Amino acid sequence: MLRRLYDWTLALAAGPRANAALAGVSFAEASFFPLPPDILLVPMVIARPDKAYRLAWLCGISSTLGGMLGYAIGALLYDTVGLWIIQLYGYGDKMEAFREAYAAYGMWIILLKGLTPIPYKLVSITSGFAGYDLVLFFFLSLVSRSLRFLAVAWLLRRYGEPVREFIEKRLELAAILLLVVVVGGFVVVKYVV
Repeated sequence: MLRRLYDWTLALAAGPRANAALAGVSFAEASFFPLPPDILLVPMVIARPDKAYRLAWLCGISSTLGGMLGYAIGALLYDTVGLWIIQLYGYGDKMEAFREAYAAYGMWIILLKGLTPIPYKLVSITSGFAGYDLVLFFFLSLVSRSLRFLAVAWLLRRYGEPVREFIEKRLELAAILLLVVVVGGFVVVKYVV
């Protein structure tokens, strides 16, 4: 089953709807979707290394726009949708502390967390909830999310062939490593941040 999913993802990554799928996942992840866009970005860059940076920019811009939806959820729908999403990540009781941290360090929170595998939807929803400046949020998100995906693209352009060989030879281990990164981001959010 894992091999079929991998083959399907590679086919999607090389297919005509790849860019739309990447943009959709990037947008959704920044506001409500649990999986990072790397699940599509990595195979797409491996399949088309000549388009690595273009794909990274697509990912960064789409993620920033999705972050605007997350911001709106935090600003306008926090008591319903926003709180539910935040509670899924175990942050429901920490929102007042988050709001205070945003008042003092909002710029650094957005920049640093935008570069990490920590779910960005937490940053976008909290920014809206905290009433962080929308224009500044947009530009900080664009910088941090674009840098994050450009770094992935650069690494894959440089080391893509060995990565592809590793994934294809050890697919189960690669899937476990991806799962560890995704779950690790959630664990960091719940217990460390």
